[in-house]
Amino acid sequence: MPSLPDLLDRFPRLTVLVIGDAILDEYITGRADRLSREAPVPVIEAQSQRAIPGGAANPAVNLAALGAKTALLSVVGADAPAARLREALQQRGVEVGALVADPERQTTVKTRILAQIGTSYPQHIARIDAVQRGALSAGSTNRLIDSLARRARYADALLVSDYRTGALTPDLIDGLRACASSPGALLAADAQGDFDNYMGFDLMKCNADEAAAYLGRPLRGHQSFAEAARALCQRLGLRRGMIITRGADGATWADALGNAGHAPAPRVADVFDTVGAGDTAIAVMTLALCAGGTLSEAAQLANLASGIAVRHLGNYAPTRDELRAAL
Repeated sequence: MPSLPDLLDRFPRLTVLVIGDAILDEYITGRADRLSREAPVPVIEAQSQRAIPGGAANPAVNLAALGAKTALLSVVGADAPAARLREALQQRGVEVGALVADPERQTTVKTRILAQIGTSYPQHIARIDAVQRGALSAGSTNRLIDSLARRARYADALLVSDYRTGALTPDLIDGLRACASSPGALLAADAQGDFDNYMGFDLMKCNADEAAAYLGRPLRGHQSFAEAARALCQRLGLRRGMIITRGADGATWADALGNAGHAPAPRVADVFDTVGAGDTAIAVMTLALCAGGTLSEAAQLANLASGIAVRHLGNYAPTRDELRAAL
């Protein structure tokens, strides 16, 4: 069996196609030195603005940062935010030729307002979401399915990132299953609660709250989570296994044979922002399994990578060098 450093060395040999809901994350940061006369709210004098890939685009960026050849299959609008998202993805090494532009939709944008108060870290004041959740047009759906069929044959893994804004239609998910069965690509999903849509996949990741909500019972302690991971793996017919991420309590996994275990989280004293940590986790898990690792090893590496990501503001993609240093 390869060691954990050996698995990292294999990441650049892998090709992954990410399928899901692309989002542009905007961060507007400014000083807050006074209250508005119009309402009891702080006045933010904007000092900086940056845009980074979010939603399904974030695991794609994480995969590319870890050395994998990565492309993103999604639908965006024919608008300025889509152009900014494409540019941000290309700057981070993600191939954008599979992005479908639909002039009838708007690109999803999540804008976060942060206030610099004194010498402390910027504080979140508000978030403004511009999102369209309606069904995709038949034309956009067909273009996504056609692009999937062309690209899946070259992929070692197909990674679904479901942010529930409409890109992952039933027809596209059926196409994923068909494409994965032929070349033998690993089929992984971060389902964000919509577990039943991804029955029969190889790997699924969820967080503790999502697992408890789906099973309809509280989960406390390693044994309870192990039983939950086994139940989810069996109920969903997963071919490789289920991993439940639990924040500071690590991650619990169960495989298709009924084995289960726990991977403790690293000690992180300076957690700044947990946004995007789940995207980092599913990216690392997917690569680790494709590189020949076990579910336990995939969970271990994902915990380390997420521990790096939460030390940064907004979505952050750890590199292989950072992950190797964490080992």
